[in-house]
Amino acid sequence: MGTYLNPGVDRYEEALRSQIYVDKSGLLSCVNQMIGTMQKYICVSRPRRFGKSVTADMVSAYYDRTVDGHSVFPDHLISKTDSYEEHMNQYDVLKINMQDFLGSAGPEEFISRLQKRLLWELMQAYPDTDYFDSTNLIRSMNDLYTQKKCRFVIIIDEWDCIFREYPHDERAQKKYLDFLRDWLKDKPYVALAYMTGILPIKKYGTHSALNMFTEYSMENPGILSKYVGFTEEEVSGLCERYHMDLQECNSWYDGYLFHGMHVYNPDSIVKTMLSGIYDDYWNQTETYEALKVYIDMNYDGLRDSIIRMMAGDHVRINTGSFQNDMTTFSNADDVMTLLVHLGYLGYSMEDGTAFIPNHEIMKEFVTATTASNPWNEVIHSLKYSDEFLKAAWNQDEEAVAEGIAKAHLETSHLQYNDENALSYTVSLAYYAARQYYTVVRELPTGKGFADLAFIPRKKYADKPAMLVELKWDQSASTAISQIHEKQYPEGLKEYAGNLLLVGISYDKETRQHQCVIEKLLFTPLVKNGIAK
Repeated sequence: MGTYLNPGVDRYEEALRSQIYVDKSGLLSCVNQMIGTMQKYICVSRPRRFGKSVTADMVSAYYDRTVDGHSVFPDHLISKTDSYEEHMNQYDVLKINMQDFLGSAGPEEFISRLQKRLLWELMQAYPDTDYFDSTNLIRSMNDLYTQKKCRFVIIIDEWDCIFREYPHDERAQKKYLDFLRDWLKDKPYVALAYMTGILPIKKYGTHSALNMFTEYSMENPGILSKYVGFTEEEVSGLCERYHMDLQECNSWYDGYLFHGMHVYNPDSIVKTMLSGIYDDYWNQTETYEALKVYIDMNYDGLRDSIIRMMAGDHVRINTGSFQNDMTTFSNADDVMTLLVHLGYLGYSMEDGTAFIPNHEIMKEFVTATTASNPWNEVIHSLKYSDEFLKAAWNQDEEAVAEGIAKAHLETSHLQYNDENALSYTVSLAYYAARQYYTVVRELPTGKGFADLAFIPRKKYADKPAMLVELKWDQSASTAISQIHEKQYPEGLKEYAGNLLLVGISYDKETRQHQCVIEKLLFTPLVKNGIAK
């Protein structure tokens, strides 16, 4: 067992001994289908705190020929699959964290330092091999395959660290990509190459050197979707075990969507379960400045898109021009695509839209915008958000209309010419409501869709639910009439408590907002004499 060659099981056993361990070994059954095939090159990109390293440790422990996998994986999901025995502990594993070498040697020297170290361990393990050139890593691994039939599982963690640590050093980046290509591509000794990082593989024209890799990213995780983070089923089980509320976890940490599957931030879920507190754990490992740098960039449409997403909207983006680095941007879409890969935005493949996934990330956007002068319009809307919400609770129609008017003025650079723009203004003005409510745009109801619905989470069942209907160039009373005529309250028939019907209108000629609020009282549904 070496440091990088066949590193054993110690790191993975640390994860197994942790208070919370979620079995993701089903990923191995997917990888087993690719090993030794043309699909054996896998690049998995995820944001920080999404479990990339512990997964790499698991992959290493499973394939490492010096490990007894039966003692490590006896009750894991992989043990119930047909390929469990076929590939377990059958390979030499080279597991490298590129940050180890880049941090100690710098961008110019780390490749040579890496090769020296790997050669030293290989020759310690196979001293009786006739090496043609013992200073050449690629040649020596070819010799091992020719003479010993050694096939390697090569695991590279933090593969993209040079692009993050030295974002402007293109010469070193290209040299690194060429090294990876020469080391891995079309080599018979490679049974599997498994790379993890934050960024997808860098595009460099002819230096798209790693085109043999299949990428599984936050844009498209493919068959690895359920292994990106924690699934709703897994989080539900943890909530039951730790007596936490699933609905609160949904609000705080859910929102990454892959082919309709809801995925949660694993690190935040673990910290929430162990502490018993719902909080913004993202900022413990990432400062808001990391986000601020990107959302302050002066690209056409970027700030409008950010405001719309902060208001709960999904914004269509084109991810195709993104160069998979942190410096080369040509438009707002490139910036937002990077934010998808960094985990600050969710992404829907089905309609090509980006959005702010949950309350935890929304707090990061709020912190980043309120710390920056260019975002004064957002600062003011958020500052008065609590007042707007209390005005609605108190049925103070005039104060609500004034509040929406003020928010409209602050966000007037948005195209304010239809009900969608009005809904962005209302949603942003009622940012404070997200603390208490699940906010739904276009809620299916009795005979249509309510523009906005504010549904109290269990923890805040004392708060009134709110159905908001918006009207452009019509009266607020017309909005209330539509709520009744189309039986919108039926969409909340399972909710028991106060319900506020809120009609908000804007007259583009007078530039005036109106508000009408009615209060209803729901009683619990009764079935067989039992309140539901």
